[in-house]
Amino acid sequence: MTDALGNTLISRDTREKLVLVGVALDGTDTEDVESSLDELSQLVDTAGADEVARVVQRRDRPDPATYVGKGKAEELREVSLAVDSDTVVFDDELSPAQQFNLEKLLGRTAIDRTAVILDIFAQNAHSQEGKAQVELALLRYRLPRLRGKGRALSQQAGGMSAGGARIGTRGPGETQLEVDRRRLVRRIHKLESELRDIDRHRATQRKSRRRSRLQHVAIVGYTNAGKSTLLNRLTDAGVLVEDRLFATLDATTRRLTLPGGEPVLLTDTVGFVRKLPHQLVEAFKSTLEVAADADLLVHVVDSSAAEPETQIDAVRDVLSEIDADRVPELLAFNKTDIAPDAAARLAARHPGSVALSAATGDGVEALLRAIGDRLRALTTIVELVVPYERGDVIAAVHREGEVIAEEATDRGMRLRARLDEPATARFREFVTR
Repeated sequence: MTDALGNTLISRDTREKLVLVGVALDGTDTEDVESSLDELSQLVDTAGADEVARVVQRRDRPDPATYVGKGKAEELREVSLAVDSDTVVFDDELSPAQQFNLEKLLGRTAIDRTAVILDIFAQNAHSQEGKAQVELALLRYRLPRLRGKGRALSQQAGGMSAGGARIGTRGPGETQLEVDRRRLVRRIHKLESELRDIDRHRATQRKSRRRSRLQHVAIVGYTNAGKSTLLNRLTDAGVLVEDRLFATLDATTRRLTLPGGEPVLLTDTVGFVRKLPHQLVEAFKSTLEVAADADLLVHVVDSSAAEPETQIDAVRDVLSEIDADRVPELLAFNKTDIAPDAAARLAARHPGSVALSAATGDGVEALLRAIGDRLRALTTIVELVVPYERGDVIAAVHREGEVIAEEATDRGMRLRARLDEPATARFREFVTR
C-alpha cells in the first residue's frame, strides 16, 4: 500500500519479513506484552507480511529519542541482519522523532502498530466513504512524519544571483518538504469537507429513522468476532464474511422482525481492536456514531479467543471514546460451535448475556428473545383513554408501541401500552397514569 506521497508502508510484491518489538513498561506484565505481540503478528499477517523474529524489552518508561534505547536498537539491527528483515514493527505508536531516529540507528524502515492497522484498513475499504475515511486517517498520521533533506530538495532558486537578488527573494526557495506538506494539508481539507457532506446525509437518515419510531440495534465487537456472520444469519444481508481481521469496514443496516412481532433496524459496524489508532477513531466517527445513536448494543464476543475479557474491555474503551458507553449493552458470546465450554463459562460470568453460534444458528432464538426483552425494558407502560372518534390516535398507539390491553369504557377506549419516551410525550393528552 502507498499513501498520497507514494510512500510504501508494507510491500505487496512479496511477503515481507518483519521483526516485531514489544516493550513492557513499568507496571505492565510481560505476558500482556506477549499477548499483544501475538495480535500484532496476526495484524501483519493480514497486511501481507510475516513475523520472523520478536524482541521484548522491559523498561520503566519509553526512551524519548528511540523508544527502546540505543543499546536495544543496536540489538534490533543485528537481529534484523540475521533474519534478513528490512522492516521493524513496534507494538506501540512511535512519535515522528522516535521513528526518524530509529531508522537512522537501525538502517532500515521502522513502523508501528498504527501503520499496520492503517494498511489493513486501506486494503479493505470499498465504499466511497470508507476510502475517504481511511485516506484521511492515513494522511493525518503521515503529515507530522514528513521530513525533508534541506537545500537538496529546493525546487526553485531564491531569486537572482546573490549580488543582484531582490530584497525578500533571497534564500533556498520552497523545498520539496514544503510542497509535500502543503499538498497533504489541501488533500486533508478536501477529505474533511467530503466527509462532512456524507455526515450531513447520514444525519438526515438518522432523523428519518427516528421519525419512523423503529428501535435501532447496533452490533459491535472485536474484529473477527463474528458480527457480519450474525447479521447475515438474522437478516440474510449477504455481507462479506471472511476469517480475517477488519474484513468489514462499511456499516450495513437491515430490518429485522423480533419474535414478538416488533420491527427493528439492525446495523453491523466496524470491528475494534486493542490500541485502535486515534486517527481511525476520529476519521470513522460518523460511521461509529451508529453505535452511539442506537437503542441497544449487541456486543458480540469471540468465545474461542485467548483473552475474551481483554477484548471486551478494548471494545468498551472505544465505545467510551465515541460516547456510546451510555447505550444499554447485551453481551453475546459467539462461536459455541468451536468453544462451547468457554462460551458457557463466559455467559455464567456475565448474567443476562447469551451464548450462541452465528455460524450454525444455535442460540440465535434466545438472542432474539433477549433483544426483545431488553428493548421492551427501555419502554414504559402507560394507560391512555382515547375518545372513540379519535381512531387515528388508537391506530398510532398500536403502531408506535405494544398494546398490552384494551377496554371499552364510557369515556372512550382504555389502552395499556408499552411506549418509549418520545411516544409517551406525543400522546400525553390521553395519558391517565
